[in-house]
Amino acid sequence: MKAVGYYAPGPIDRPDSLVDMELPTPTPRPRDLLVRVKAVSVNPIDTKVRSSAAPAQGEARVLGWDASGVVEAVGDQVTLFRPGDEVFYAGALQRPGTNAELHAVDERIVGPKPRSLDWDAAAAVPLTALTAWELLFDRMRAPYGEKTTGGVLLVIGGAGGVGSILIQLARLLTGLTVVATASRPETIAWVRTMGAHHVINHRKPLNDELAAIGVGKADYVASLTASDRHLLAIAELIAPEGVMGLIDDPTTFDIMPLKRKSVTVCWELMYTRSMFETPDMVAQHRILEEVSALVDSGLLRTTMTRSAGPINAANLKKLHALLESGEAIGKAVLAGF
Repeated sequence: MKAVGYYAPGPIDRPDSLVDMELPTPTPRPRDLLVRVKAVSVNPIDTKVRSSAAPAQGEARVLGWDASGVVEAVGDQVTLFRPGDEVFYAGALQRPGTNAELHAVDERIVGPKPRSLDWDAAAAVPLTALTAWELLFDRMRAPYGEKTTGGVLLVIGGAGGVGSILIQLARLLTGLTVVATASRPETIAWVRTMGAHHVINHRKPLNDELAAIGVGKADYVASLTASDRHLLAIAELIAPEGVMGLIDDPTTFDIMPLKRKSVTVCWELMYTRSMFETPDMVAQHRILEEVSALVDSGLLRTTMTRSAGPINAANLKKLHALLESGEAIGKAVLAGF
């Protein structure tokens, strides 16, 4: 089967940073689906792994953790899907990725593809939707479905893939006032389109920016980028007994400034459930079911902003470079081999 991968980690401008290759078709495990991949999207995790994680000597590493496709075969313990089903999912960090014609994935982290989306648009959704949902409801424990509770959610880095979905979910499924940060005209316009009540500039002091829109304190802070740089500002603007959730990878992160307000600090990693096969691993299947239903009902929109051609090394290199530039808005997708 056709696939795209690498043999040694390194910068994206190296000629062999990503290469086209032929690999054997994977054999499904008992609870696996074998999926014929129709489209994939690129996420920051792709660039982080490609630049730092070395495959075993002489072996290739295939990246990709977002996909939409058709189930070709199932393992003998599969109960949730059958061949011919259209699906979307975000995969598992410890297994080969989705940048391949055929991909094996555990059914417990797979959802039914939204019928209203084409392959491209559907592939943009799973990883960021799972991350945003788990961050908001499982980690930060925002009140799901309660529209009258009030409170403020500050989303730092609202124009990226996770922020774009998080803003929508918070508007749809909570009563929180959603304040998102962005700094360029195009990103400001984007987060407003996603549904943010207010937009502030994260290149300016966040405390002053909140005060300028009449917001005193944030009950929830979703820090999606530059958490270490914004920590002291967050310590000032977060409400006593507030919750801070983060998804990025600061080199160090000293949370002592948050102690006097008894702030809860939580991390979200979408791969935790699949990596450790937690008892609630099937929760990701259920989340994707609900996300799919929200999309098909017209309440949640894909965050795809760019469909950049077929799945091959040259196109994936371009999308990795785009992500690493820090200029990406929403999600970029590739479809077909």
